[in-house]
Amino acid sequence: MAEPIIEARGLGIKFARTRRRKLSVRELFISGGKKRPSGEFWPLRDISFDVLRGEAVGVVGRNGTGKSTLLKLIAGVLIPDEGTVTVKGKVAPLLELRAGFNEELTGRENVYLLASLHGMKNSEIDKRFDEIIDFAEVRDFIDMPLRHYSSGMKVRLGFAVIAQLDHPVLLVDEVLAVGDKEFKKKCYATIEKMLANGRTLLLVSHNERDLERFCTRGLYIREGKMIVDGTLTEAMDAYNADTDAPAPPKKKPAAKKKPPAKKPAPPQDDPEPGAATEAESAGSASKK
Repeated sequence: MAEPIIEARGLGIKFARTRRRKLSVRELFISGGKKRPSGEFWPLRDISFDVLRGEAVGVVGRNGTGKSTLLKLIAGVLIPDEGTVTVKGKVAPLLELRAGFNEELTGRENVYLLASLHGMKNSEIDKRFDEIIDFAEVRDFIDMPLRHYSSGMKVRLGFAVIAQLDHPVLLVDEVLAVGDKEFKKKCYATIEKMLANGRTLLLVSHNERDLERFCTRGLYIREGKMIVDGTLTEAMDAYNADTDAPAPPKKKPAAKKKPPAKKPAPPQDDPEPGAATEAESAGSASKK
């Protein structure tokens, strides 16, 4: 049996709901003076699985269920609060493609910065530099500060650098959802080439075509828990069944009981004009 290249055992991480600091006047105005919910929550908990060398695994689930957090734990960007994750080899993270860039540096300087952060030597970067900037299609702008690049140019440059890494594990988080049609074609071809060379892939995506194109195995995460670890078809069927299921009806708040209405006091008859009351008659009699 092939040896696992990724092993997760009882993996969990907790986050604070708010930053522990006083709110600014602007934030108080926006929030209407209401306090934010305090405490901690677990975006992922009790996650266990193995990924074999050369496998292509799709990770599916609704937004906010911990998919991206899982990839960051595998990449070592986040440290788990529970359990362990072991990766036998270096990781090429196609997560936040603009992470590691410096807006004040030029495109050329950022290529060397990002590549060196991922372990490439300057001599390796020199050899691959032309391939990187041609893939990103930024040759005419390579000596311009990155702050003048469009979002698409930054994404292309980030992908072009990470794709040059020879690391055995590839983590992809919705990267294929950005960019134009031609850029996606180049991304597809690059990932297929990596898989053909025996790389291991974990792909987070909501695009079923992309998942079916690259993956045979699927992990379905719901509310931070592992629901399915099986074939991609099994994971997608479970995810689609949950997504298509009608939402449970919201309970209406119980109506407040109104207090019983007070009965009006019975009306008193007005005395006839000129008639003395009983008290007045008694008073006049005593004076006599």
